[in-house]
Amino acid sequence: MNDTTAVSISGTKSTLSECLAEFVEQFDFNQVPVEVLTRAKLNILDALGIGFASVGFDFAGRLASALEEIGGRGDYPIIGMDLRLTQRDSAHLNGTLIHGLDYDDTHSGAVVHTSASAVPTMLAAGLATGADGRRALGAFLIASEAASRIGAAANGGFHQRGFHPTGVVGAFGSAIGASYLYGLKGDQLLDAQGIVLSQASASLEFLEDGAWTKRNHPAWASACGQTAAMMAKHGYFGPRKPYEGRYGLFNLYMQDPMMADPSVITNGLGREWAMMGIAFKPYPACHFNHAFADATLALKKKHNLTPADIKSMTARIHKDQSNVVCEPEANKMKPQNAYDAQFSVHYIMSSSMTRGQFTLDELEDEALQDPTILDLCSKSGYEIDPDSAYPTYYSGEVVIETNDGRRLAHREAINRGSADNPLSSSDIEDKFFANAVRVVDRLQAQRVLDAVMCLEAHENLNNLADALVKS
Repeated sequence: MNDTTAVSISGTKSTLSECLAEFVEQFDFNQVPVEVLTRAKLNILDALGIGFASVGFDFAGRLASALEEIGGRGDYPIIGMDLRLTQRDSAHLNGTLIHGLDYDDTHSGAVVHTSASAVPTMLAAGLATGADGRRALGAFLIASEAASRIGAAANGGFHQRGFHPTGVVGAFGSAIGASYLYGLKGDQLLDAQGIVLSQASASLEFLEDGAWTKRNHPAWASACGQTAAMMAKHGYFGPRKPYEGRYGLFNLYMQDPMMADPSVITNGLGREWAMMGIAFKPYPACHFNHAFADATLALKKKHNLTPADIKSMTARIHKDQSNVVCEPEANKMKPQNAYDAQFSVHYIMSSSMTRGQFTLDELEDEALQDPTILDLCSKSGYEIDPDSAYPTYYSGEVVIETNDGRRLAHREAINRGSADNPLSSSDIEDKFFANAVRVVDRLQAQRVLDAVMCLEAHENLNNLADALVKS
């Protein structure tokens, strides 16, 4: 690992956990720029909308049944369901709903779905502590900022080791955000980060067979983060170097610890907001696939292409991304379920070419079994792109050979939805309504939007909580 000497906000040499603890203790809501607050509320709104949309999928009901059986009912709301669970179980289920369709935001440099753990932590721990809207929003900002920086410091090294950084890094962000809501100070903030090191987990094995486990990675991160913070509040002792220690995060969870750059965590901390690099998703699929959906749709529109015109389609992609969405190629050419499809560049290109869109409808069984889409999948492949902008941007190029001998190509240099090619506020609100009204009526969806977009004006989170439960 690179130099681990950290410089805190106050300018003293510190451990990384001390720097992040100081960030929490010195956080001042009044000093947060307006554009950061607005972005944070849009992140929350986007996450809740996806949570509503997930309710209609099989995994949601199965997890709800499991959590209700093991923990019983409680007082904490579940997005889009007529159900309330205990604090941790509500975070577990809500986090799974938010991440369950792989439609939630991602910090591009960290490759972490930050809001999927930060929102359920804000909601559950915020309700538990009676936080007002300003304090709850502050916790979301702290959790998102910490996760963005910790994830970006790894430079993609967690994926290479087989870990899903959303779960691993989200646990630290949630612990830090919950610590703020619980009012932790001094050594307690260090203990919370040290404790959560032994709780953070998330394997990429789901990529082998389309298993559902990825869906609950940020959910478990939220639950264990809140647990670690509460343990610290009650005096449980955690290690002091959970990031840079001999068996800490970077040395244990990375294939090559020398890839880690701890300065990413501390540089500008408290002054510059890394969470502004969080990208919204225009498509319900792995973010690595988005450029290929846009490129395919651009080629289809420009050249008036149909599936019958296609001899072959090739995705030009970064090597590290290819391990996630291109291999094992036999599986990617014939996805067994919706989750398989979301992580298949072959399917994203083929369904976009066939249907002229990629929405939640393209994850239904009818689409997954569409012979035209599957035939195109068999004609699709990939090659490594040495000019890829990854991980700064999730760029991608699609090259099509047509049956009449043409070679057509389109490159998306900066993935749509990223900080440098952003979706507009109206785009995000439209996405929220499209997702939410799959489960609740427009009036209830509007109540949620109103509660979120003026969150800092609320005395507590009760209005938001009540609006989330299906009436």
